[in-house]
Amino acid sequence: MVDEVVGCIEFARDLYAAFGLGEPSRVAVSTRPDAKAIGTDEQWTYAEQALVEAAERSGYDYQIDAGEGAFYGPKIDIHARDAIGREWQLTTIQVDFNLPERFDLSYVGDDGAKHRPFMVHRALFGSIERFFAVMVESFNGAFPTWLAPEQVRVVPVAAEFDGYAAEVAAALRAAGVRVHLDAGDGTLGNKIREAQTSKVPYTLIVGSSEAESRTVAIRPYRGDQRKEVPLDAFVTEVAAEIAAQLPVARST
Repeated sequence: MVDEVVGCIEFARDLYAAFGLGEPSRVAVSTRPDAKAIGTDEQWTYAEQALVEAAERSGYDYQIDAGEGAFYGPKIDIHARDAIGREWQLTTIQVDFNLPERFDLSYVGDDGAKHRPFMVHRALFGSIERFFAVMVESFNGAFPTWLAPEQVRVVPVAAEFDGYAAEVAAALRAAGVRVHLDAGDGTLGNKIREAQTSKVPYTLIVGSSEAESRTVAIRPYRGDQRKEVPLDAFVTEVAAEIAAQLPVARST
C-alpha cells in the first residue's frame, strides 16, 4: 500500500507543477474518527501507518489531523495556496475499508488463500471547479502556451492581407496549434490591444512585407517582439514549445 500511496502523492506533485501551483502548502494525514468508524483496529492501524510512511517517503512535512478521517478509512489531504495566499484542499488519497466488503473483493495470496484487499482511491483535482479557479488565479489568466485556450492570434494589418493571414492560421492549425484569425472590423491597434488584454501567448501581425516573404511579425505576450520570422520556422518553434511544456503522462 505504501508504494501505491507514494505514487499517488508524486502524481499530485507533478500535477501541481504542470498547472503552475508549485509545491503543496500542506499535507495532512487524517486518522480514525471517534465514532461510527467501520473496519477493525488492525486495519486502521495498518492503513494509518502506511499513509504516514508514504508521506514521509515523499519528503513532505506532514501533519496529523486526528479524528478527521472518513468513517470508512484514513486519508491524506493535500492543500495548495491560491494567488493571494489562501489555502485550499485539492487532492485526497483515501483508504476505503467499505467497498471491498460491499463488492466482496478478494485476491489469492502467496499462501494460496483468499484475502480481502485494501482499496485506495484518489481525487487528484479534488473539486474540479475549485482546482481550475485556483489555477486560473495562479496564472492571473496568462497561461503557458500549452495550456492557453487560444495559443496564437493572427492579425492582418488590412483586409487585403486576409488571404495570407488565413494561410498562416491554416499552417498553425495543421500543426495542432489553437489559433484564431482576427480578420474582422477594427483598427490594427485595437486588435493588438485586444490580443494583449486577452493574454494570448503569441500575436502574429501580417502585412505586405510578410505576405511577400512568407514571414510573420511576432508579438508575444511576454518577451521581445520579432520581425520577418519565416512562417515555417515559427510553426515549428511554437509546436516544439507546446510539446516541451506538455505534462508527461504517468501511471501509479
